[in-house]
Amino acid sequence: MTAIRFRKRKKTMMRRSFFSALSIAGATFLAPQILAADEAIAGSYSVQGRNVEGQIYQGLATVQQDGSFVNFEWRTGSQVVSGAGSIDGRVVTVDWGSEHPVVYVVMADGTLHGTWADGLALDKLTPQ
Repeated sequence: MTAIRFRKRKKTMMRRSFFSALSIAGATFLAPQILAADEAIAGSYSVQGRNVEGQIYQGLATVQQDGSFVNFEWRTGSQVVSGAGSIDGRVVTVDWGSEHPVVYVVMADGTLHGTWADGLALDKLTPQ
């Protein structure tokens, strides 16, 4: 190998090592943000949503939380539905006895934006 090719190869390897170290350092500093603690969501909410048929509904919901475990109760009209699930960071998954769970995302303002019926219906919970 010629001296010029050797120097170019050495520079390339040094750059790769530098960028690899930089990536590891960046991941170390970002990891706490990625692995954020579960959100606190216990409380009362007003409910607005749209079911699979496209009909709009509204009501009230109550959320109880024990660590990463949650219990929900939705009251819409004369119907009362309950479910239990878990919260992982900002994602809440609730089994309510249907084939597909309700999946919410906790927004920065404390609202829960969710889908149910495999994403065909929408649900929004606003803290009271």
